[in-house]
Amino acid sequence: MDTHYPVIIVGGGQAGLATSYCLTQRGIDHVVFEKDRIAEAWRSQRWDTFCLVTPNWQCKLPGFHYTGAYGGDNPNGFMPREEIVEYVEEYAASFGPPVKEGVAVDSVEQGSEGEGYTVATSAGTFTADQVVIAVGTYHEPNIPSIAEGLPDEIEQLHSSEYKNPESLPEGEVMVVGSGQSGTQIAEDLHWEGRQVHLCVGNAPRAPRRYRGRDVVAWLDDMGYYDQPIYEHPDGLAVRHKTNHYLSGRGEEGHTIDLRELHLEGMELYGRLEDADGTDLSFRPNLEENLDAADESAADIKRRIDDYIAEHDIDAPEEPSYEPPWAPDEEPTSLDLSSTDVSTVLWATGYDYDFSWVNVPVFDETGYPEYHRGVTDAPGLYFVGLAWLYTWGSGRFAGVGRDAKYLADQIEELQAEQKPLTVSSPT
Repeated sequence: MDTHYPVIIVGGGQAGLATSYCLTQRGIDHVVFEKDRIAEAWRSQRWDTFCLVTPNWQCKLPGFHYTGAYGGDNPNGFMPREEIVEYVEEYAASFGPPVKEGVAVDSVEQGSEGEGYTVATSAGTFTADQVVIAVGTYHEPNIPSIAEGLPDEIEQLHSSEYKNPESLPEGEVMVVGSGQSGTQIAEDLHWEGRQVHLCVGNAPRAPRRYRGRDVVAWLDDMGYYDQPIYEHPDGLAVRHKTNHYLSGRGEEGHTIDLRELHLEGMELYGRLEDADGTDLSFRPNLEENLDAADESAADIKRRIDDYIAEHDIDAPEEPSYEPPWAPDEEPTSLDLSSTDVSTVLWATGYDYDFSWVNVPVFDETGYPEYHRGVTDAPGLYFVGLAWLYTWGSGRFAGVGRDAKYLADQIEELQAEQKPLTVSSPT
């Protein structure tokens, strides 16, 4: 390999590949360093029945839309894990990006005079005029310290390690966390006949369909997915908010209603607060969290109703949601020895770690600061992060728009500067 590139992209997932495509279209020489394989996170950090919760027509990688270059025949369906991997692999094959698989990046350093970058990797040290960080934020599984209080005989794993019910020890399963992963995994276990105990947090939920259409189609028509974060009512804070939960399993997907799942036998609790051996304690906020999730779904429906009325759209009416169940008492404790719980599954998200990017472009929490992915350090960019610019920035739906924008910035800066050869630190 050469030791200097005009542009180095760190990460070979959909964000890195989309950026590579846009640079290739402009004839800009670059390399992509991927520590594992293309689409590795989709392969190894998702369970067997995982599928997208957004319709396939939202898969819009630049030059490779689901119903375009990629021959998808079900735009309104939801790709399962294997097809997602295939989609990303075929995208890469469509333009032959210069990806170096199995090359881990250990550090990114700014040049001694603030120009150019040194990139230390498992394959040696390289220099670049510009660098794009395309590694997302799912870096380290977040398992709370409560886990240390559980007895040794309880199997514990993070949601990224879950594959299927058969891979778990026999017995009941406690799922901690009710975001997208937690609710879908709990439902997966429930459908396979496992007794599930779910600790419910404050994640919002969304209806799958409303007034004759998938909710995503309504929101797309309403311009929600094109709204820049800088115009969002919650501002930059929306980047760190929990996603709405719903499911894409089945031909049309479905709404996940935890109240219905309870009536089918799933045990629900409020937020898990502590574990002292087999004695667990919960915050008495189950009803509050269920009500808040319902309200988030109701708010989406109200906005759709307003849009339908404003544009005089002929759409079928739908009755208001009536909760089929509400807790009579708030469970605040549980002795695991009185149950057959053998596994605790932590669906508690991830922590990000950009400490290897040794450039002063981070806030006090270690999260990068940027505008549309462009940092204050000339030639350093981020792509593929949630709400980098719009809702779709961290998804197949909108990462192409961000990649194109960054490619424009890279091309503009490249035209202004002379190619740099940065001396590696000694």
